[in-house]
Amino acid sequence: MPTPGSGRGFLWLGLVLSSVCVALGCEMQANSTTDALNILLIIVDDLRPSLGCYGDKLVRSPNIDQLASHSLLFQNAFAQQAVCAPSRVSFLTGRRPDTTRLYDFNSYWRVHAGNFSTIPQYFKENGYVTMSVGKVFHPGTAPCSESGFSWFVVSESSNPVLGMGLSLQIALLAGRVPRYSVLPFYCGMMIIHFLSFCAFYELGWALGEHGEWAKYSNFDVATHVPLMFYVPGRTASLPEAGEKLFPYLDPFDSASELMEPGRQSMDLVELVSLFPTLAGLAGLQVPPRCPVPSFHVELCREGKNLLKHFRFRDLEEDPYLPGNPRELIAYSQYPRPADFPQWNSDKPSLKDIKIMGYSIRTIDYRYTVWVGFNPDEFLANFSDIHAGELYFVDSDPLQDHNMYNDSQGGDLFQLLMP
Repeated sequence: MPTPGSGRGFLWLGLVLSSVCVALGCEMQANSTTDALNILLIIVDDLRPSLGCYGDKLVRSPNIDQLASHSLLFQNAFAQQAVCAPSRVSFLTGRRPDTTRLYDFNSYWRVHAGNFSTIPQYFKENGYVTMSVGKVFHPGTAPCSESGFSWFVVSESSNPVLGMGLSLQIALLAGRVPRYSVLPFYCGMMIIHFLSFCAFYELGWALGEHGEWAKYSNFDVATHVPLMFYVPGRTASLPEAGEKLFPYLDPFDSASELMEPGRQSMDLVELVSLFPTLAGLAGLQVPPRCPVPSFHVELCREGKNLLKHFRFRDLEEDPYLPGNPRELIAYSQYPRPADFPQWNSDKPSLKDIKIMGYSIRTIDYRYTVWVGFNPDEFLANFSDIHAGELYFVDSDPLQDHNMYNDSQGGDLFQLLMP
């Protein structure tokens, strides 16, 4: 593996949120596409798609928009549970919350469900140097931040804070960095070298919609998330030698112009698809689809491979990915301790979960059914229906008018299981 000074090309990427920036520059040689891709995974807590690149005219986000202008941006990406720990474990293992059996902040999936492989663990086992800074796995759900399984290096410092109460978490999967080389991390102006590929996302946040604050629901405002991939030479042309691809843009500069996203996909996708997609983009073998049940299988994935969206002729597409956009479904779920609000309604511990809300989102509607749940057996009882919700996207985009009682809700049950 070459040393950093051996003349191999490097790509630097810049992302800015509020007044604190992550600045990365770029210098890359044309033949670098034949090298193993390094991956920078940028995870932002509680970020809904209120960004310029997602069509928000009020929010000024020039640096994220700049990244989006060189990326493949998914307009309809959804998290599998709208709370940090379950969402992160879901997309980092490529499995849904009912498989990880993690619905709260107090469980560890390797103990409660199975010894599942994670994205960084899989890359580490395939010769990558894996590093993390900040909250990648949520504290409390993975002992020692998963350092023994998933990481070579874990930053012990607290999350670098990006204004407006947001925090930045970074995972680096480096294929060309010597195992014991040191990557410099600096708070405020943080510089990360040796980058060739990037993805970015997490979950949403309600600001009074539906009379709610924060996340903790199955509504679009909590589950709809930003998701974009920048792949040099694929989603955008390779930069010229010495070109600074992502210069810092001042969000308070009135002269800055809105940048249009690069390539966009309107298809519904899920964060659980991240594992197979990253593996495929990096040229690794895509993990097989999980059998049912899959608690005994260490390496498999429940998400679809999204490589077809990149139009790569040399990469294998997922035969399970429907060709008709109306057949696409995003699944989410959320637990409750009771039918009516109480002190722990938003974040019930596993032992207190009595109801599970299973939700499907299609291009036309969102349908949610709340059913009885046994936390000891991890079983949902779909014959024990507590409530239902049905919203039509075109006529009710904010999901304010529940049409469940006016519909034949039971006819949709067959779609509730992925």
